[in-house]
Amino acid sequence: MRPLWSLFPCVTLVVCVALGTARSRAMETPAGSGQTHVIDGLGNGAAPLGGAWEFHLGDDPGWVSPSLDDSQWPRITADRTWGAQGYYAYTGFAWYRYHLAINPVSGGPKDLALLIPGIGDCYELYWNGILVGKNGKLPPNPTWYTTQPPQTFGLGHLQSGVLAVRVWKALLSSNDHGDVGGFEAMPVLGGPDAIAAHKAQIDFRWLRGRQFDFGLNSLYALVAFLSLLAWSRDRKQWLLLCMAGYTLSQPVGLLLANLRIQWPYSVSVGLLQPVLMIRDISLWFLLLLLLKLEESPRLMRVVRVWVWSFAAAFILDGIVSTAWGSAWSAQVQIADAILTMIYTPLEVLPIVLVIAAVVQRKRLDSARWIVAICAFTSEMISAVRNAAVQFVRYTHWTLADKLNEPLFVLNGNSITPRVFANTLLLLSVIYAVYRYSIEYRRQQAALEQEFKNAQELQQVLIPETLPSVPGFTVTSAYRPAQQVGGDFFQIISLEGGSTLVVLGDVSGKGLKAAMAVSLIVGAVRALADDYPTPAGLLTQLNRRLHGRLQGGFATCLILLLDADGTCALASAGHPAPYLNKQEIELPGALPLGASLSTAYIQKEFTVGPGDHFALYTDGLLEARSNTGELYGFERLEGLFDARTNATDATEAAVNFGQDDDITVLTLTRLASGEEPVALHVSPSLPN
Repeated sequence: MRPLWSLFPCVTLVVCVALGTARSRAMETPAGSGQTHVIDGLGNGAAPLGGAWEFHLGDDPGWVSPSLDDSQWPRITADRTWGAQGYYAYTGFAWYRYHLAINPVSGGPKDLALLIPGIGDCYELYWNGILVGKNGKLPPNPTWYTTQPPQTFGLGHLQSGVLAVRVWKALLSSNDHGDVGGFEAMPVLGGPDAIAAHKAQIDFRWLRGRQFDFGLNSLYALVAFLSLLAWSRDRKQWLLLCMAGYTLSQPVGLLLANLRIQWPYSVSVGLLQPVLMIRDISLWFLLLLLLKLEESPRLMRVVRVWVWSFAAAFILDGIVSTAWGSAWSAQVQIADAILTMIYTPLEVLPIVLVIAAVVQRKRLDSARWIVAICAFTSEMISAVRNAAVQFVRYTHWTLADKLNEPLFVLNGNSITPRVFANTLLLLSVIYAVYRYSIEYRRQQAALEQEFKNAQELQQVLIPETLPSVPGFTVTSAYRPAQQVGGDFFQIISLEGGSTLVVLGDVSGKGLKAAMAVSLIVGAVRALADDYPTPAGLLTQLNRRLHGRLQGGFATCLILLLDADGTCALASAGHPAPYLNKQEIELPGALPLGASLSTAYIQKEFTVGPGDHFALYTDGLLEARSNTGELYGFERLEGLFDARTNATDATEAAVNFGQDDDITVLTLTRLASGEEPVALHVSPSLPN
């Protein structure tokens, strides 16, 4: 398939032949009318309406009349705006009139058509006093469009007459030149077929000149889609979200401002301002993350204030601009100027970020520095261009025009400094994000391995099988809320036939809690033989753990059992166990590691055959349903009153809504001669 632009010579030849069949000349007419333009030999071609047009500022419905004496009107041409022909910065109504005398050729077209390349901002077109077309809507409730593609209008059967164009130009914004208003290029008259061919040629040139722009924005859209897809799979990768925000704003901006879609000005500006704001802010945070500056709290506070100030001014400017053309246009113009002066200086944030990275001597790889340089260059070109064009009709600065001049032309596509810088930025960001993603996945793999190691360690610390406890039947179950948890329990046989049951809970969750568990279990194992009483063992544990839990703490419950039913119990801030259906009353005490001087007191008692102990961590009590309701003491009492084993009690809480690690141990006193049984459910991960 041949590329579209390869057809351009053929199209050009056909149109040039068509245009070559007519020529126009001007002649003076008697007083009472303006200059009459004679078009000789109008056949199947078309003729540009060159020469002088009668022109008048203001508005009068009578100016539409073909018989109007406009001989004293000033004259300007239609190949340039009125602002470039002596009416600098004029806004409001103005009229154009053009007298035509057409001499057709035999076999020529029977109808006339007119092509208007563009008029700023909206207009009505009259042929011999009759309205034949318009673009937008004139005051008192004006509507005009951000972009205005060439338009064609049928003028009816071929005849001489007068063209009258009623034009309205909106108030100028802070970045508008003064040489605007009215015709932007010369209209063309001819038969319908010739006008259609001429419009096709203009459209073709427009498309051909934007191939690079369309291709680049298609690439932006693809990168945005892939970035959003990757971010949706891992919401912690904020860099990918910033990348998506920056790249997606580019094609959306193209859609709103540069695709010849006739968006009403208020709608286009109202939508475009947030898009441009997202583009800039996303680029700033992308730069911040790539330069690893998010680790500086002070800088982050400055950036947040900076961003909020910029966003507020930018959004307000967009809201204000939606009222352009209303009865409040003068006030809107002032507000636009003030808000522009607020947000324009804030666009230099990339300079601040690059300086911060240099001052902090960040050790960055080459990919990140390349992005920083490209982002800095792109944003500075944009910021300088935006600043230079502000109030240009008063300053007459030409810097913005120079920045809009092409560096080179590629197959009819003008590559300006900004387009070139944005292209380099996109390529560098893609490469840097690719490198960042590889680095991030490597770190995640290392972290997952650490969790796996911690989980394996915890499975070693949580006994796979329980030792038998003389005189008791034991059941236990453990269910962590995450891959690794902070609950622990140990059953330790002592010399003389006694047994220590240790159950506890470390503050926090995850890897840090698991490491604290390993420390506590190791200490319990080391101290149990030397300090076999619950109070003594808790006191020694507290001394060894004080200052070693990194600001955390651990609750713990220790139960000493003898085969004859004699028991001793002490708690370090842990929920009291249940004996049968009653909670055992224990004196209050601080958790382990909270205070070095804490003294622990144990309670001694005896249990008989059939008595049932239930020890648990607070994850059982604090299970939470989807509605936010806690499992609570009432359900807990019912659970233990039914002498539920550890497995069923744990599953009941999990089904209700697990919110924390859950560990349950039950011990039932056996009658004389019964053999002890120990049943344990191994740690299982949450679904």
